[in-house]
Amino acid sequence: MTDRQVTHEPRDDALATLLGPWLPHRRWFPAKGTDAHVSAVGGTTLVDPQGEAEVRVLLLRVESGRGESVLQVPLTLRPSPAAPRASTPSAAPAPTAPPEPKATEPQADTALIGVLPDGTAVRDGAGDPAFLRAWLADAEVDPATSIRPEALGDPRVISGEQSNTSVILPGAGPEGRTAMLKVFRGLSEGENPDVDVPRALARVGWDHVPRPLAWMSAHWPDRHGVVHGHLEVLSAFVPGAQDGFELACALATRGDSFADLARELGEVIAQMHTALAEALPVPDVLPDPEAQPDSHARPGPEAQATQEAQPNPDTQPNPDTRPDPEAQPNPEALPGADTPPDPDAPPGSVDGTSHPARGCPAARDLAESLTERFAWAAEIVPELAVHHDRVHDLADRVRILHDLPRRQRVHGDLHLGQVLRGDGTWYVLDFEGEPLRPVSERTRPDQPLRDAAGMLRSFDYAAAIGHAPDAWTRVARDAFWSGYSAQSPALDPALAAVLLRALELDKALYEAVYESRNRPSWLPIPLHGIERLLD
Repeated sequence: MTDRQVTHEPRDDALATLLGPWLPHRRWFPAKGTDAHVSAVGGTTLVDPQGEAEVRVLLLRVESGRGESVLQVPLTLRPSPAAPRASTPSAAPAPTAPPEPKATEPQADTALIGVLPDGTAVRDGAGDPAFLRAWLADAEVDPATSIRPEALGDPRVISGEQSNTSVILPGAGPEGRTAMLKVFRGLSEGENPDVDVPRALARVGWDHVPRPLAWMSAHWPDRHGVVHGHLEVLSAFVPGAQDGFELACALATRGDSFADLARELGEVIAQMHTALAEALPVPDVLPDPEAQPDSHARPGPEAQATQEAQPNPDTQPNPDTRPDPEAQPNPEALPGADTPPDPDAPPGSVDGTSHPARGCPAARDLAESLTERFAWAAEIVPELAVHHDRVHDLADRVRILHDLPRRQRVHGDLHLGQVLRGDGTWYVLDFEGEPLRPVSERTRPDQPLRDAAGMLRSFDYAAAIGHAPDAWTRVARDAFWSGYSAQSPALDPALAAVLLRALELDKALYEAVYESRNRPSWLPIPLHGIERLLD
């Protein structure tokens, strides 16, 4: 059985109480700094083939001023070494007023959460062999592959993740190879894109994504009925692969060129868009953007704070080691932005000498989204106010565009931290998007150039961290765009220059707000990018 049913057991409430003080210290807890209420939705029990521990996958409802979310916490339960063992394996009925469970202080070096009143030690099971064996024995396995639960070696939890928990499983993959299990901490109704998209890409033969090997899903109750979604996914592991952001920062620090790798990366991203269009086609007629706002429009600061993935501080060096703001690189103009106007272009094209008052609906929607984003950002970051006229001028250029690239499925949160370099090529990861957004929003078709814009923005961060000169950034950006455009022959260069500039500016405005709120010493990075884009 692989499609699990979540039911509520009496002990689930005691477990939820025990987890209450522990949760706010987890990177993936969505309600930090708020007065959150945590309750048990229920759980599902897996069976460890070796019988070493009880395994309970607990689902929790978290309610706060930021909204409501459902979290997953796999738990392993064992008799506490300090507590006397019960004379019978069956649990005694809970008294009417049970004593409060004792929670341990959060510790980085242990998975122990605390001890229940009956002496049961409760651990976060994500990296626990008992949970992993139970999961491997019960997961739905891709028919084209195989896994080996009996060959599980010593698991290792990857540190630094914010939204989920990934565990490296030596020996559990096909032919004894290493695999990686991703535990989705925040759950949403529907097919998780980090399962659905890699499976679809693998089906069409695109091999720059780690292939999903197995997965598990469940039905659980919400306030309006029963919903269905994924709990975890097991994927192939790329041994010896290096994080793309760390690699770029290292090259920038040494003064070594990123150009060849950036060009290859651009090619891979363009090929990804081609593969996505084939693997997950969208209807010929999409909803009117004016009636169905672009998924990246931001109605206000509080909605913005939860609707887009944030730059991950754990993939970047400590802010105290960042170069002095005055020494930050000033990256060159957007690739293709200096394309001269074509006097022979027909009216209405981006490089023509005359234009109609209005472009296509998608262009008008993007222009409106950009001005709304700027208004929101300028209210929070006063330094941006001086750019008002230039932002609106760029929005006007976007508004009159015609024949925008067709909207399609995209990655949605692409940057250097979402790619790996291994086996002499690039791999793309983490198609999940922002876990706090509904799956329907995360899978909405968008402009493929939004992915390219996100990648170019992360080049600025790598250059700043590595104290790279302007030339390093310019060469890397031009090389990426050269690789991308070479694999996208139908993309009009002049139209792409305006569209890409607007999408990158949209991302940089978001970054400015994020940095001002969370890492003020990093604010010069997006501010320099905004100045470059509006120059």
